[in-house]
Amino acid sequence: MATPKIVLFYVFTPLPDPDAIRLWQQAVCESLGLRGRIIVSSHGINATVGGDLPDVKRYVRATRSYPAFRDADIKWSEGVGDDFPRLSVKVRPEIVTFGVPDEVVVGAEGIVGGGDRLSPEQVHDLVAERGDDVVFFDGRNAIEAQIGRFAGAVVPDVETTRDFVPLIDSGVLDHLKNRPVVTYCTGGVRCEVLSALLRNRGFTEVYQIDGGIVRYGEAYGDDGLWEGSLYVFDKRMSLDFSEKSRVLGTCVSCGAPTNRIANHPDELGRELAVLCSQCRPASQ
Repeated sequence: MATPKIVLFYVFTPLPDPDAIRLWQQAVCESLGLRGRIIVSSHGINATVGGDLPDVKRYVRATRSYPAFRDADIKWSEGVGDDFPRLSVKVRPEIVTFGVPDEVVVGAEGIVGGGDRLSPEQVHDLVAERGDDVVFFDGRNAIEAQIGRFAGAVVPDVETTRDFVPLIDSGVLDHLKNRPVVTYCTGGVRCEVLSALLRNRGFTEVYQIDGGIVRYGEAYGDDGLWEGSLYVFDKRMSLDFSEKSRVLGTCVSCGAPTNRIANHPDELGRELAVLCSQCRPASQ
């Protein structure tokens, strides 16, 4: 029986011909029967791809054959089969759409001016040293934080990544400028940009969790500072790091506790909502 696997990775690196990379990635995925979502820009690549284990392994080997992608931090997880409806490979101005492509500066080593990287262990060291002065800053859309977040985190009221820059520029977060701010997101890609944008706007001590929530969860599961479930961008919609994961969400329909997010009002809807198993459409 085939074993479905999903890989998540990104690389910030200057790409002089993003369309050539798009065509290559499309051809590799199609030849292996893989589906998922890949975004390419002059800043690099951001990909989530799924399929049978042998085919995903071949994809990873092919992708790492490109010198700039050789050291990509590939995050593996268990799929459920048919995790993505289609293959989408696109060229866009940014691999994460903050709406400020000209502000993002990328060099051979990645984002220029981003936050200092912290391993999961270093996150705990910082909290042990600085205590309640440390601010965990959620770099995801607000609905994702409804089912899981770091304890005590600041969760900006944003619906899309584009909403972050206007929010920061409004001054509503200025009281955090001189505190240690630890940004976090699913796999780390959003925080690469977000931490740089914060620094550009006068935040003096900015960090990012290296590898995002995924790497933190692999290290500490539900025995650390993370609480709840992790929203993911595939058919699973969310995942837990252990069987003792806390349920933080509340069903928008009936008010029952739940750690699941679903397309709303149906599986074709573009909106997301926190919905319990009883209120989710049967097809989801």
